[in-house]
Amino acid sequence: MTYPNSGSGLRGWTLFALLSLAVLLFATSTMLWHTELVDALRSAIRVTARTSFVLFLLTFLASSLVILLPNQSTKALLRERRFLGLSFAFSHLVHGILILMYAQMFPETFWNGRTATANIPGSVGYLFILLLTITSFPVMIRLLGFSAWKLLHSTGTWVIAAIFCLSFYKRIPMHPWYLIAFSIMVSAIVLKLTAKLAVRSRKSAKVGVV
Repeated sequence: MTYPNSGSGLRGWTLFALLSLAVLLFATSTMLWHTELVDALRSAIRVTARTSFVLFLLTFLASSLVILLPNQSTKALLRERRFLGLSFAFSHLVHGILILMYAQMFPETFWNGRTATANIPGSVGYLFILLLTITSFPVMIRLLGFSAWKLLHSTGTWVIAAIFCLSFYKRIPMHPWYLIAFSIMVSAIVLKLTAKLAVRSRKSAKVGVV
């Protein structure tokens, strides 16, 4: 997550508010579509997982896309990365609340075939999301120092990316959608690494010229 200068238009907190509202509308409309509460909760959990995934991908790839495909759109994406990241955090907060509701209201269904160990990756992911959200405000750079802040956010985004991969991979036998999502996440990681290599190559080329 980075710190753009908010201005007029669809950016900054306006963008965050609209994306958060969209997440709530998707979740609410999905729940209203079902007559059975258990089905409504399951569907809303799946929907918010998908909105979280899309928002995370945009945040995760913003800097890489600017490096590999520099244009107005990718620059705007990078400019709004902070608010995309906060929107992802909000979406996953809604996702987590829905999971807790499901676990409390239908414990026999929720825990069927599930162990406490299986919840560890998700818990670690939520811990990093919390840390990244708390430190997504300019004052935290001054408190942590830029190097520590950058290390935290870099580590956090990679951990979350790995958890998405693991989550999708485990569920591939359940539905073809998870294979598609897993492939997209792996492709995003490859793209991220390619951008890093491109930056290193450019730096090496500059050193060679000097």
